[in-house]
Amino acid sequence: MKTWATHYKSKVIEPSQLEAKVATLRQEGKSIATLNGSFDLMHAGHLHILFEASQVCDVLIVALNTDRSIQEYKDSSRPIIPLEYRLQMMASLGFVDYVTWFDETDPRRILSVIKPDVHVNGAEYGQQCIEAEVVRSQGGKIHIVALVKGLSTSQILRKISELPTKTK
Repeated sequence: MKTWATHYKSKVIEPSQLEAKVATLRQEGKSIATLNGSFDLMHAGHLHILFEASQVCDVLIVALNTDRSIQEYKDSSRPIIPLEYRLQMMASLGFVDYVTWFDETDPRRILSVIKPDVHVNGAEYGQQCIEAEVVRSQGGKIHIVALVKGLSTSQILRKISELPTKTK
């Protein structure tokens, strides 16, 4: 019987093993889509973009920001959920084939290793997103997904902070 750790770790690619895994996928004739982000406090908006990303190629590789990189580009109090558990949540999704991580504040270096056929981004970033040049220079294209209105981690955190505290 498979354990949870065995199952989720079968989808996790160590950054040092990424190039070899991508080479194997290419030898198998697979097209690769990528999506990156912190995915802190996973919500239905994340599921929407992840599912759409899984539909544009044969294999979806999701790259998560490390805790340190999130603290650097968002806020020192973030992430809410540590990388280890964000990796587990991402790996639990049937439409995510592989998950990896990167320590920089932006994904350009890791995308230059993966060389995706399609890189998926939310509409808030648009076709001229920071990833566009590295993806297009390697023959890939950018696929933009419309946002689900009212769903963002920042909005959820704001809503939580506005909840009344209950006194006993």
